[in-house]
Amino acid sequence: MMFRELNHAKCKTYLVASENGRKAAIIDPLRERLGLYLGFLAYHKLALDMIIDTHTHADHRSGARHLSDLTGAPVVMHRRAPSPYVTMHVDDGDLLACGDLELKVLYTPGHTPDSISLLVDGRVLTGDVLLIHGTGRTDFAGGDPGESYDSITGKLFTLPDSTLVFPAHDYRGHTRSTIGDEKRSNPRIAGRSREEYVQLMNHLGLPLPEGIQEALQPNQCEVDAETMPFPNLAQLSQVRQLSPKEVFERIQRPNPPVLLDVREEAEFHGELGHIPGARLIPLGELPERAKELSVLKEREIIAICRVGQRSTTAAAILTGLGFERVWNMKGGMLDWNEAHLPVER
Repeated sequence: MMFRELNHAKCKTYLVASENGRKAAIIDPLRERLGLYLGFLAYHKLALDMIIDTHTHADHRSGARHLSDLTGAPVVMHRRAPSPYVTMHVDDGDLLACGDLELKVLYTPGHTPDSISLLVDGRVLTGDVLLIHGTGRTDFAGGDPGESYDSITGKLFTLPDSTLVFPAHDYRGHTRSTIGDEKRSNPRIAGRSREEYVQLMNHLGLPLPEGIQEALQPNQCEVDAETMPFPNLAQLSQVRQLSPKEVFERIQRPNPPVLLDVREEAEFHGELGHIPGARLIPLGELPERAKELSVLKEREIIAICRVGQRSTTAAAILTGLGFERVWNMKGGMLDWNEAHLPVER
């Protein structure tokens, strides 16, 4: 197996490749490094078989979609990933074949709801849930310190002690660690109970990363900030949320809400379907088409997407345009389907 770290900086990109068949997977590509990746593939005569993002990144633009456009390789992420351009959704225990290599998916939420780790040939690529002598922060939207603890201690720390650890970030110049090392000496989590870890993570008081406003929502939505003004984080935090069951109850009322689905058309008619009666306006088209909703300003509007993140952005945009009765459906169509509520396709 060929294994390479392609970014020798705080943001890590990895390549794994099969010696037989010359097929490769690139994990967590950066948008600004696409030329480097393409050059490496060409020099080593490798065919890109898949592109994997371990989670939705908050501090840099993912290069996954653009690398896929350039190579035709599918984009792989967890089923709770919000991006509309994921080609293959995976879950815990799934196996990804790359030539004669096999990458095992471990669902490791906590840093984000869509975080995965990848186990391959004695190595585990941990995304941002487990870092070298640290753990990923849990204070972003959807982060959960309890889930982080469970993912690390209940899943990653059950791997053999000799398993090499390769995180998606390193801020201190660390280059190598093992599961055994982290179990013994990781200052964030080694020797701590779940309650102690949750207390620690809830009181870190870290500043927001530089560029989060420019990276997080575009990575969730795959819409460039240059073409659409995104709400700021304070505006997003003020969006009112409803569960799928609460939405279903409101639909039964004599004056039901307007259901605004902001996914892409292929998603609207795809695997998860859509709520009967929902109106489709993809998020990237919303600012220029908001006038279509102006006659509905007195009605309740509930924004909907795959997992509830794009629709939170949509709800904040509408609120900023003067719509006063706007909600978001938390968990999106994924949770709607899991609640066995009615759909059309």
